Amino acid sequence: MTDQEKIALLEEAFEADEGTLTPETELDSVDGWGSMAKLTLIVLMDEECGKTLKSDDIKKFVTIKDIMDYMG
Repeated sequence: MTDQEKIALLEEAFEADEGTLTPETELDSVDGWGSMAKLTLIVLMDEECGKTLKSDDIKKFVTIKDIMDYMG
């Protein structure tokens, strides 16, 4: 999966407009970064990446790049 595909998935998960997220985007600045987005991210990781994401992992994420790195 390319970086652009990862960002597109994250924009969809966070209900962000296309092209608004970059690897450097801090999660605290994303309007859609809340409890529902975190649950969506857990499902996305399982379905799209085959990875199990735990709340402790999510707490370590600071930027979009952190999530992209976890996606593999």
